[in-house]
Order: sequence, then structure tokens, then C-alpha cells
Amino acid sequence: MSITVIFFLGLFVAMVGVVPPGLLNMTAARISLKEGAGRGIMFSTGVCIVVYVQTYIAAIFARYLSNHPDIVEILQRVAFVIFVLITIYFLVLASQQKEPKQKAEIKSKHGRLLHGMLLSALNVFPIPYQAYMTITLVSFGIMNFEKLSIVTYVTGAATGTFVMLYFYIFFFDKIKDRKFTSQKSMNLSIGIITGIVALITFINILREL
Repeated sequence: MSITVIFFLGLFVAMVGVVPPGLLNMTAARISLKEGAGRGIMFSTGVCIVVYVQTYIAAIFARYLSNHPDIVEILQRVAFVIFVLITIYFLVLASQQKEPKQKAEIKSKHGRLLHGMLLSALNVFPIPYQAYMTITLVSFGIMNFEKLSIVTYVTGAATGTFVMLYFYIFFFDKIKDRKFTSQKSMNLSIGIITGIVALITFINILREL
């Protein structure tokens, strides 16, 4: 498979994971709004440095799992059930949850690059998410575990994360409407994405039957 295709797949997969309004993208947008776009970009750069490392770790973990197909088969079925349950949970929560009062923003005293790296390091979701997506792409024959393929995918993932954070930074005035950035909308967005991942998982399970 062309490294260009692998790069854009990594970019797309990462963008899908960062689309829902969450801690990292909303922090980047708020920093940009209060301190300027340059500071927001510096924060986003810190986030992407850690995302690059996390995605690389995920790819190595996926390569290990690929050598144990029996484990992968079990994990696929477990992941499918988990993603379905998470989807139902967030969709139900989004339809019932009342909007909480907004809390006061606490400004970080640390450099925004380190701030971004710290918050990104605390967010470990990309590791299992990217490990699963890497295994799925390999199972479809879209990519392999050669070094060039992994580095290309990881670079695409880091770039996709930055692109989505960049979007939040420069379009925050359009998306800061409370109806979009509310907790209810965040839950709905997460539910939709986990539903898509669950569907991909189900298709992959059917292929192996």
C-alpha cells in the first residue's frame, strides 16, 4: 500500500478520535482565545509530540498482538461489546443529562508546550484506540508492520491531531456556542464515534468467520 495512503489513513483516524469536544481541543481553543493563536499552537504542538509517541507505542503493541491471532480474535469480540455498551451509555446520557454550571478557568503558569505535553500524557485513550485501529488496518491489508509503514502512519496520526486542534483554535468563535460545546453534545459526539468504531469491529469479525 502507498505510504501516502497510509499517511492519510493515520491522519483521518486521528482526526476522528479528536473530533468530539474534549479536554485537549477545548483547552487549545480557550488558550488561543485568551492568549493568542501562537500560544494555542504551541500547546497543540506539545500535545502532538506526546500523541506521536503514544501512537508509536500503540503500533508496536499492535504488532505484538498480530503475532498472537488467538488473542486478537478474543480482543475483537470484547472490544465490540465494550464499544457497543459505551455507545449506548453516551447516547442515553446525552439525551438525559442536564447541563452543569461552567467552572472558572484556571490559567496555567507553565509553558504552553509543556502544558500540552502534560495534558496529552494524562490522556491515555489514544494508545488502545490506535492499537486497535492499527490491527484493523493491517487485517484489511491496508498497511503492514514494516518500519516505514509504522512511521508513516504515526506521522499521519500526529498530523491529524494537530489539524483538528488547529481547527478548534481558529474556528472557536464559530463553535463556542454552548449548544455545541455542552456536555450533552460531547456525550453525543463520543457516542457516535464509538458507534462507528463498533461497526468497523463488527465488519472485521464477520470477515474472519
